[in-house]
Amino acid sequence: MSKGILSPRQKTPDPFFRRWGHLKLWLSRRLSPERLFILSFAGVILAGGLLLWLPFSAAGTRLPWIDALFQSASAVCVTGLATIDVGQRLSPGGQIVLICLFQVGGLGILTFSAVFFAMLGHGLASKERDIMQSVFLHSPRRDLAPVLKFVFLSTFLYEGVGTLLLWARFALDFPWSEALFKAVFHAVSAFNNAGFSLFSDNMMSYQGDWIVNLTMMVLIVSGGIGFIVHYELHMRFFGKQRRLSVHTKVVLVATGVLIIGGAALFFVFENYRILQGLPWPNRILASLFQAITPRTAGFNTVDIGLLANETILLMIALMFIGASPGSTGGGVKTTSASLLFLIMWSRLGGREDVNICSRTIPRELLQRAISIILAATLSICFIIAVLMLSADDGGRVTESRHLFVEYIFETVSAFATVGLSMNTTPSLNTPQKTAIILMMFAGRVGPLTLAFSLARMTTKKSFTYAEEGVMVG
Repeated sequence: MSKGILSPRQKTPDPFFRRWGHLKLWLSRRLSPERLFILSFAGVILAGGLLLWLPFSAAGTRLPWIDALFQSASAVCVTGLATIDVGQRLSPGGQIVLICLFQVGGLGILTFSAVFFAMLGHGLASKERDIMQSVFLHSPRRDLAPVLKFVFLSTFLYEGVGTLLLWARFALDFPWSEALFKAVFHAVSAFNNAGFSLFSDNMMSYQGDWIVNLTMMVLIVSGGIGFIVHYELHMRFFGKQRRLSVHTKVVLVATGVLIIGGAALFFVFENYRILQGLPWPNRILASLFQAITPRTAGFNTVDIGLLANETILLMIALMFIGASPGSTGGGVKTTSASLLFLIMWSRLGGREDVNICSRTIPRELLQRAISIILAATLSICFIIAVLMLSADDGGRVTESRHLFVEYIFETVSAFATVGLSMNTTPSLNTPQKTAIILMMFAGRVGPLTLAFSLARMTTKKSFTYAEEGVMVG
């Protein structure tokens, strides 16, 4: 070999990857995986807020900073709450920024970087691997890179097919170029469970349209059941996996029960109210759509502000449960709610262990589910109190008492990254918008971060204290 010529093994690394390696090393020494995960979302929110605040994003007068930040947080946290009419106040450039924000928010900025470097043959750092494992997988596995590649390919496949179907329908109402843009916007928004719509009435104009409704519902459910479920179903279908995991079985059963049960209850509660006068196919379609969107997409084909109290309670429960782990949705997740139900069922049956599908659920997972649900409940109560206190005018209670239900609905919607509102969001003042921004951020990264923190190894004590009971119940 000639002098000065390097072999392939000795080849000087590209300067970009060398600098990236130094940056990852610096971050790994100073940031825990939880902090890195949180900062990635916070950074994208601030950058998105700045872009939406710039004049090119507005159709007319520039957005106030608090509204630009609110829309960015809502998009990155795939919530869908809006203080403005997105279709009217944002320019095409601003709407494209919004698409990018909820696409990145749905999958996560770290996922984009991890897949990018994995495709280029560069391995994942230990912290990146830990975060990806906690976000997308129910148990550690070595073949993480193929799973991440599957996440991206399946995402763009679903969004591509959804775009084509919506484009074919929207082309009947709009010029083909405008119909294509609206189709892309709503397909990406639906799969990422973002809930943003370019129509002023959301999807109410297409209440009885089977193509639009079925396409949107399939995209929402597909994005909400979790990528590892898609991956296992794919592997099982092609014979590369012998059995489905308990996680996948629980997610599929819980999702089916919530959709069918939610649709049936919505129909019973609203059949002689908001659904009255509609053709029977439209009643069934609207009931099914409103059972799916609270978990956690935020689209609506009926006026949420006109629903009965019992229907509002149903939707709050559906929003609180939310989607499944490793998905684009929020909430405490279907698995956590299922485990809580199984704990109660086992205790009522006099059994200490929680068994399902011929398997015993580890107690640490049960404790983690209870911790997540309790933390979510306390966070929601705190933000509701902030909203009511911020509605006071000089110490005098104004309309906060009459908006109590609306504030509960708004807060749960923000926490579960749903985006449904009882027409309350546009009337929020600056302190209330700030509180909702924090709730959306906590709802998107909080449960994941808490679950990841609880999943990490803890130092075992060399001793235990003596037990002593307390009265319960």
